[in-house]
Formats: sequence, structure tokens, C-alpha cells
Amino acid sequence: MILFINACVREGSRTLRLAKRVLSHLEGEVQECDLEREGLLPLTARTLAQRDAILREGRLDDPMLRYAREFAAAEEIVLAAPYWDLSFPASVKTYFEHINVTGVTFSYGQDGRPIGHCRAKRLIYVTTAGGPILPPNHGFAYVRDLAAGFYGIPEIALFSAQMLDVIGMDVEAILREAEDGIEAYFAKN
Repeated sequence: MILFINACVREGSRTLRLAKRVLSHLEGEVQECDLEREGLLPLTARTLAQRDAILREGRLDDPMLRYAREFAAAEEIVLAAPYWDLSFPASVKTYFEHINVTGVTFSYGQDGRPIGHCRAKRLIYVTTAGGPILPPNHGFAYVRDLAAGFYGIPEIALFSAQMLDVIGMDVEAILREAEDGIEAYFAKN
């Protein structure tokens, strides 16, 4: 199963355009998690206590852990998130709060280091920006560090298009260049 995490909210999203190009190269069933439709809320003292009780009781099939189970079971993951405020939309952070579940997506070894429980061999991060993506790319770095360091996902790829709202830039040429980069990546992989 390919998990497509869609954080694109605008009509005619350029990020979604690139993500669809990526998805066209992947074989298998695509399960979309549209973050706007899901309407996830940040965890609170009450919901954390609820989740902790579920985990203590070993109820890993509880609906509250659905997103974590889906993420852990995915064979490929594609995250489409526009570059907002030096990272990504808040819905992406909220989503990661819901999937970062000890015992489902990772656990801690005796040395305190995370051990990943995710099946995915690759996570592909797709983003677009109206201006330049300033280093460090906080959004991608956050996702990359969780994927590799917590979830055990060995390959993390990034596709981006930048400067799309800068006066005088050829938006279509920039998007085509990003799409060419996607094509070249999949020609090799």
C-alpha cells in the first residue's frame, strides 16, 4: 500500500501537481490521507492520557491509533506539503503527533535509541514554494529526521519547485524542471 499524505489545501495546488507525478510512478494501491478533510486536532492533556491508557492496555487496534497503524503498514509514503512559514502547514505537525506512537511506529531500545517499526522503504517529500526555500529546510529536515531516526525508513527523497510567486519567473518552466527531476529519479530507481 502507498500512503499519500496530502497537506495541499489550495485549488490548483502546484505541490499536488508534483505529487501526482510522483504517484504516477508508484505501483500499488494508493491510500490518501487528506489532512484538510481529516481535521486532526493537536494532542491535549486529555487526548494524551486517553492514548496512554490505550497503549498501557495494549489496545493497538483502537481507532485512535489508526493513523499510526496506516503509516507503519505503508510500503511507500508520499507526503505533499507546501512550503509555509519556513516549513509546512500546521496540519502536518499535527499528523505527526498522531503517528508518533511508541509501540506502533517505533519503540525505544535498551540504549534509549528509537527502533523503527515502519515497513516503508522510502518516503518521498514533495513541496513547492512561492519564494526560495531558505536553508535549513525545516519542514523537510523534520520529516527526514523522524523518518530515518524514529521510523526506520532508509530512503528519503525530496522534490521541490521554488520561486513560483516571484514576479517575472516562468512558473511553468520551473514546474516542468521539477517534473523532469522526478522523471530522472524514477528512471534510475
